[in-house]
Amino acid sequence: MQFTSETSSNGVIERRFTLGEITGVLWTPASGAAGAPLLLSGHSGGMHKKAPGLVAGALHGVTAHGFTVAAIDAPGHGDRPRNVEDQRWVEAIHSARTEGKPIAPIVAEYNMSLAERAVPEWQATLDALQALPEIGDEAPIGYGGMNLGVVTGVMWAAVEPRIAALGFGGVFVNEALIEAARKVTTPVECRIPWDEKEFDNASGVALFDAFASKEKALHAYTGRRTPEYERDSSARFFAHHLGRAADAGFELT
Repeated sequence: MQFTSETSSNGVIERRFTLGEITGVLWTPASGAAGAPLLLSGHSGGMHKKAPGLVAGALHGVTAHGFTVAAIDAPGHGDRPRNVEDQRWVEAIHSARTEGKPIAPIVAEYNMSLAERAVPEWQATLDALQALPEIGDEAPIGYGGMNLGVVTGVMWAAVEPRIAALGFGGVFVNEALIEAARKVTTPVECRIPWDEKEFDNASGVALFDAFASKEKALHAYTGRRTPEYERDSSARFFAHHLGRAADAGFELT
């Protein structure tokens, strides 16, 4: 892992890094991060590691709750150029929208393609982060995301025992994702934006039901933006499973 820039503002140190072809960013408390939980944030499709909502959540997690937060660009996103295959997927999504056709089946397949590539990249990133003295291999780890970030998180949690808690929002669901969820035993908190017409609510409920986790919770809310009370619930969920004080937590984006 090579750090390429460092800035500090309002009690948060932000460092951009590269790890081979992976591009990412790490936010830590300026007062020190020793022993703090590590929260990994997966961005939505079409977004990137520095998407405004993701950054806002990361800064909140660091300043209000003392967490360390990391995000990386998915393949073909952010600072990483698309390959020919990715470009075909994106064009197919745009064409379907223009023609008034459902995009969910296309996005679900594209997200699976991206997640298959992103999972080993997250594994390598976590290895590198745990090698940093300010993080170490004892820090409890949580993962949160939306849409593409959900697919990556579910696929990863199915094979990654280091993830202690998994929280996420809306996602395009297919059978492959449900099959992966059946292998996840990590505590899970799911959110469904009930009024988001592009997401199928029944599929979201089916995904929740598929998780093999002994502890899991499903929340549905109206409107397209995550309400503050749901962010508070997310904070309590991560605090409980990552061993922080009752008011600690991380704000899902």
